[in-house]
Amino acid sequence: MNSNTIKTGIDRAPHRSLLKALGLTDRELRKPFIGVVNSFTELVPGHMHLRQVTEAVKAGIRENGGTPFEFSTIAVCDGIAMGHEGMHYSLASREIVADAIEVMAKGHQLDALVLIPSCDKVVPGMLMAAMRLNIPAIVVSGGPMLPGRFEGNPVTLSTVFEGVGQVHAGKKDEAWLHELEAKACPTCGSCAGMFTANSMNCLTEALGMALPGNGTIPAVYSERLVLAKETGYQVMELYRQDLKPRDIVTQSTLKNGVAVDMALGCSTNTILHLPAIANEGDIDWDLGKVNEVSEKTPQICKLAPASETPLAALHEAGGVSAVLKQLLDAGLIDGSTMTVSGVTMAERLKDAKVVDTEIIRPQSNPFSQRGGLRILFGNLAPEGAVIKQGALSSQDFVFEGSAKVFNGEVPAAEAIRNLEIKAGDVVVIRYEGPKGGPGMREMLGPTATLAGMGLDSDVALLTDGRFSGASRGLSIGHVSPEAALGGDIALLKDGDKIRIDIGKGRLEWIVSEEEREQRRQEFAAMAVKPDHLKPELRKGYLGRYAYFVQSASKGAALRRVKE
Repeated sequence: MNSNTIKTGIDRAPHRSLLKALGLTDRELRKPFIGVVNSFTELVPGHMHLRQVTEAVKAGIRENGGTPFEFSTIAVCDGIAMGHEGMHYSLASREIVADAIEVMAKGHQLDALVLIPSCDKVVPGMLMAAMRLNIPAIVVSGGPMLPGRFEGNPVTLSTVFEGVGQVHAGKKDEAWLHELEAKACPTCGSCAGMFTANSMNCLTEALGMALPGNGTIPAVYSERLVLAKETGYQVMELYRQDLKPRDIVTQSTLKNGVAVDMALGCSTNTILHLPAIANEGDIDWDLGKVNEVSEKTPQICKLAPASETPLAALHEAGGVSAVLKQLLDAGLIDGSTMTVSGVTMAERLKDAKVVDTEIIRPQSNPFSQRGGLRILFGNLAPEGAVIKQGALSSQDFVFEGSAKVFNGEVPAAEAIRNLEIKAGDVVVIRYEGPKGGPGMREMLGPTATLAGMGLDSDVALLTDGRFSGASRGLSIGHVSPEAALGGDIALLKDGDKIRIDIGKGRLEWIVSEEEREQRRQEFAAMAVKPDHLKPELRKGYLGRYAYFVQSASKGAALRRVKE
């Protein structure tokens, strides 16, 4: 695939005529065509400034001999979509982002791509497209939001969600909450903690698909525009070297990404996106290997929501490059992998250093000896489940409690707000998986409300859906197989005993084999399975998505059409 297909030779005169209708000169037609994927939208704070970032990218492309073509794709703000039917569409939008880029790049035979995301599902969607197309590509994101200040403390969006819980618990009033909501999100950019968007933006550096600084330079810094220009310039170097995404993102690269994920204490959603990216590159992914990396990779950063430290502090401390350099020196990542800088990871990191050892701790004094995420297995999750152990008070936490079972997020959220959930409960929210949701809704509302009530260490949440990167506490998501696929989470009843052993990586339903088999027979005999969905959620795009989507253990990637 290259632009000569549409602009060279006598037979392409009609094509050139249309290109000239765009105002292009013959000189511009002779240069490589570079797609610039701008995910700007007025609906998403993390994307509201991307027009300016895009203009800087295009300037860099022109400076280094390319002709840029800007086009757009969609973006869903998870925070705004949270807690209502909109959240069914968030994860599902990832596939549309990837598909839209494929359509535009193939349809117009582009030579290379600059991908400009910022938030949540747009970052992995763009990386998936890059792996699928395998033409030279590079990422530059919009950058993180700066934290707000309220009552003398740094605050982020998750502070507001937890503030809701404080109001429901009677600890604060609505006037206090109204003042907080006006202070928590003071600038453009992706929300100011190590939530999903910033987790994935940091991982673009670890995967070698973005220049240093992409994950941490704040959105409002002019340094971000300089990075955008350098990215536009560098895509032309990638084009000339014919250095493609599959040359960069390999099995070793993904292992590096997991190691950085563990060291930073990233969002649990990375465990959905990394396998989906691997799938597009035909790279094998073993969920169990995550624990192997976690066991030997200490968590050396602890950022919001696990602490009050905002993402911007990581930038000032040396950024992702400083974290990578520590891991490289400790032998925890492979320095021979390639990067979009045109050199290996080891070469790129030779001058990286830690500036603040309180933010990026040395290997000898980590926040915890194991990484930030843990995959749990057991009779409730034979294919796995995930918890952000880096946001717990102890990584050897053991919790045993009684199930309170809800078919969907809405009744569970109502029960929490109505103070029906008590210490020792395990709140089970099912039929929220990729297929059963559909769309695997994110549940920051319930987790943050519990945290605001002071119950985040005394109540566990268990779901075949997922949690926000801003969630903390005993929040276990991605339980696989999901209820809609007949997983044992579908068999649970109120009062069942559930045991969570973080240290051993186990998630167990304490039940006799006889009782379990009886429940399974009862479930199989049901003419109509429990279903909390409105009929309209089975129509349109969500209906097609539910038909093709796979288990969370496979990254909720879509099934491929059989050849």
